[in-house]
Amino acid sequence: MPPDRLNINIFEEIDSTNDECKRISIENDLHIIIAEKQTKGKGRLGKKWSSPDTGNIYMSISTEKNLSCVPISLFTGLICKKSIDKTINKKKIGLKWPNDLVLDKKKIGGILVETESFNKKTRTIIGIGINLNLPKKESWWGDLSEFNIADKREILISEIISGFISALDNPDVKWLNEWRKACIHMNQEIEINKDGELLKNISFHDIDDNGCAIIKTKNGYDKFTSGEINIKGIY
Repeated sequence: MPPDRLNINIFEEIDSTNDECKRISIENDLHIIIAEKQTKGKGRLGKKWSSPDTGNIYMSISTEKNLSCVPISLFTGLICKKSIDKTINKKKIGLKWPNDLVLDKKKIGGILVETESFNKKTRTIIGIGINLNLPKKESWWGDLSEFNIADKREILISEIISGFISALDNPDVKWLNEWRKACIHMNQEIEINKDGELLKNISFHDIDDNGCAIIKTKNGYDKFTSGEINIKGIY
C-alpha cells in the first residue's frame, strides 16, 4: 500500500476511533485509526457500539477528499461486504439499508459516517465495526468466527483500505447494481422508523443514485434519506 497515500495510527485502547479522527490533522489522502478496544464506541442514531473485546475490527477512515460522488455509507458497506467475501473466500455477506453488514440474518458489522468542518474543508469520517469473534453473543449480533479468520484481520483491514483508495482514484465507479444484488430485503415487506414514527405494511422497492430508499406504500412510492428498517426474521 503506497505510504504517501495514507497515515495509520493503531491504539491498544481508545475512546472512539471516529472521535480520534476529529482530533488529528490529515496530511495524506486518508488517515486511518485502528483500535484493539473502544471505551465509547458509537453507532448510528446515538447508539452505543459495544467494543470491549480484542480481535475484532474497530477502525475509522478519515479524508478531506471529495466523496460526494457516492452515498458513502452504502458504498462503504459494499466495500466491506466485498472485502469480507474475498477474505473468507465465499459470497456470504448481505447488506441492510443503510449501513449494516449481515450474515445468516444477524448483524456482524456496521458503518457510522460523520462530517466535520476544519479550516473551510469538509472532513468525512467513516467508522467501521466488524465482529470477527464475539465471546458473548446476543440474539441480534453475529460474527465471522465460523470462518476462522482471526489471523486474517490485518488482511481484511488492508482489503477495506484498498477499496477506499480505489474509490478515490475512480470516482465514477458503478456500484448501484452490486448493492442491489447484496441487499437482503429488496422487494420485501419492511417496517421503517422515521423520526419516531413506525410505518408498517410497506415494502422496500429500490434505492436511487443518492442511496435513498424508495419505499412502496399503499398510496404509491415514497423516498427516505434516512431511517431504521425492520425485516421480519432478521434481528
